[in-house]
Amino acid sequence: EAHLVESGGGLVEPGGSLRLSCGASGFPFSNYYMYWVRQAPGKGLEWVSFINRGGGTTIYGDSVKGRFTISRDNSKNTLYLQMNSLKPEDTAMYYCAAAVGPLSVPDRVRLGSYRYWGQGTQVTVSS
Repeated sequence: EAHLVESGGGLVEPGGSLRLSCGASGFPFSNYYMYWVRQAPGKGLEWVSFINRGGGTTIYGDSVKGRFTISRDNSKNTLYLQMNSLKPEDTAMYYCAAAVGPLSVPDRVRLGSYRYWGQGTQVTVSS
């Protein structure tokens, strides 16, 4: 059975940093394009970042560009999101998700676009 398990969330002050991890099991992680998406309270899904299968191509949403860095270690079946200069508006549940191919921008915020989802990890940015 396939699983994605996020970790590393928590409470951090504005300007602080967190590193999220997403461990994959039960499927060939290196064959999948990986995404981070988030959902703030009372809002819809927001696409955060994308990384291709080999890790050589990354793309970021405008709201996190320059502050967040996505990476993956296929030898460890793990996806990462380094989040720096955090803002209160970054407060959300963060999910990692696996897709069989690159997704269009509209498809990145549709649950059905992904083959696998994690359970999420909460990030709260507050003083």
